[in-house]
Amino acid sequence: MDSSIDDNVSWRGCSMDEIHRYLNEFELEHVPPVRPSDHDSVLYHFPIRCDTTEAPRPLKGQDKWDANHVRLPCSSRSQYPIVGDEGNVTIERRWKMVEQALLRPIKTSQELEDAVLSYNSKYSDLWNFQSLHQLFEEELDESESKEFFDNILPKIIRLALRLPSIVPCGIPLLKQGQNRSLSLTQLQVACLLANAFLCTFPRRNTTKRKSEYSTFPDINFNRLFQSRGQSVIEKIKCICHYFKRVCNRTPTGVVTFIRRSIPTADLPNWSYIEAPLAVTPLHITSCGTIEDQGRGLLQVDFANKFLGGGVLGHGCVQEEIRFSICPELLISKLFTECLRPTEALIMVGCERYSNYKGYSNSFVWDGDFEDDTPLDSSRRKSIHIVAIDALPFAKTSHQYREDLMLRELNKAYVGFIHPLDTIAPGVASGNWGCGAFGGEATLKALLQLMACTVAKRPLVYFTFGDEKLRDSVHQIHTFFIENNVTVKELWRYLKKFQEQKLAPSALYDFICTCHTDRHSSNQGPSSSRKQRGTFVKTPTKEQTEPVSSSKSNQQRTKDKDAASSSGSTPSVLSPDLFDEHSEDDMLAAVAEKLEAELVAIDTNSDEETSKNSSSKAKEAASPKTLLPKSSEKKSKLKQTSLLEMLDRCYTGDSPLKRRRGEAENF
Repeated sequence: MDSSIDDNVSWRGCSMDEIHRYLNEFELEHVPPVRPSDHDSVLYHFPIRCDTTEAPRPLKGQDKWDANHVRLPCSSRSQYPIVGDEGNVTIERRWKMVEQALLRPIKTSQELEDAVLSYNSKYSDLWNFQSLHQLFEEELDESESKEFFDNILPKIIRLALRLPSIVPCGIPLLKQGQNRSLSLTQLQVACLLANAFLCTFPRRNTTKRKSEYSTFPDINFNRLFQSRGQSVIEKIKCICHYFKRVCNRTPTGVVTFIRRSIPTADLPNWSYIEAPLAVTPLHITSCGTIEDQGRGLLQVDFANKFLGGGVLGHGCVQEEIRFSICPELLISKLFTECLRPTEALIMVGCERYSNYKGYSNSFVWDGDFEDDTPLDSSRRKSIHIVAIDALPFAKTSHQYREDLMLRELNKAYVGFIHPLDTIAPGVASGNWGCGAFGGEATLKALLQLMACTVAKRPLVYFTFGDEKLRDSVHQIHTFFIENNVTVKELWRYLKKFQEQKLAPSALYDFICTCHTDRHSSNQGPSSSRKQRGTFVKTPTKEQTEPVSSSKSNQQRTKDKDAASSSGSTPSVLSPDLFDEHSEDDMLAAVAEKLEAELVAIDTNSDEETSKNSSSKAKEAASPKTLLPKSSEKKSKLKQTSLLEMLDRCYTGDSPLKRRRGEAENF
């Protein structure tokens, strides 16, 4: 770290002005404007012709009751069996049952539970809205409870029952392997969330692994109402405050959800990327939060592969908090299938409604928040959030395996790539996957820096109070600048680190030593290019141009041989969807089983390593040296198996037996 840095300053590296290229923080474009197409669904009349004080008119269409669309509760094909007093069974329209139950006077939380259970009768012995009762019977005073049941709840119910007119067309599902977007009005989102609050969505409550929506997050709020903990109460307060706002003042904006899926063959070959890390401006700070200080940037959601993670349970970390204070994000759970290893979800325009204090168990709702973020040309708030899910690690050393680092590197790249030809705005991120999932922030910071370099984006990194991490990352980035370290060189050093079986704390020293030794022996000390001071405002194209994803056939063949597969196991319900045990219990069980299987793989790998030590030494010295075909095939098979095992661990699938618990991604 430079001696000139003021110890009283909480940040290091570039200023925020440099991150924004000395432009207004909202001037750079993130995504294209809304425009209907075969892959871009718009659920309102386009273009919008009404004034900004009015909600855009909904697009009318046919009812869609199939595997490619959300099964709406108001559909004529949504039916429910009713058992009569004499044991006879009749089939009734479920929407009629919903209307009859909710149009009766509801004055208490118990009456609300009874109404919800009347059209979810098969769960009457399983659901118990204990946290909802605690909120209105113990936490709030009598006047506050009366205000909710006399004023707010009737408006929520009326909003929910207007579903046939507010959303009169099918809602397409954003399924795995697709590149498509969905744009809705804020009023449509509010209507759908009102139905989620009242638990009206059909086929979304079962815990069966092979059910129709087993690869989708849960959406009905029943699990939130019955989860335990003070943070659950506070999240319900956030939701109730959101409904108070939208019911009293109709929102008139638009939100967009974009699923991005990139085939493995189209991902960068990191071993050949010569872009210097010095061209990526880095602002790293120990103060502030992504949502507050990351205005105008691409804000990273440390996501669960099932969007929202434990937000509708007792989870209350980074993703869950963001979904609670910006409830429009919750609607992504309705139509977004769980993310695969090379997929991300970009969420545009979701407004913030609440302030908060604390984190995890100390989280509390802290009143109203007025979001003054300006609108873009499509009437969306200029808020851009990208959901990328990290892998869980039972043992710290496992995350330094080449195939697992590659998975995280590719995941970050998929989230960070810029779809426009214009200058890309920066990324606001931090310790992605570094809490309960066992990731090392020192490694994740480098992987995200590499992804930003290839995506041509500046990086703002929040260490959330960790000053030691702030200074360490700043120092290694300064080393990259002074020594002109490239992406492919850093990738080589990261791959070599695991072979040395060193402690994670030695990573940065190891990288510096490797680079210094390599250049001292091969080129001499005079080859290091010193680059102190601030970054130029606009790097040249030659400095920033990474290896293009549009490659020649010869280059693509090399890429396929060099890149590790990230697997494609079937997805099932995440273990964080239905909780009876604590997060720590679940993670401990996962860690124990995963470690045993990985240790066995380590043992076999060590034996193979000793047999081929001389060939591996040659490979480490030359990044373009490829394994012999037979050895390469065995290596790929092992890597794929390991990734599949980790991915199944994340989803709760075999071979690791699923525990009924909830694991949030920090």
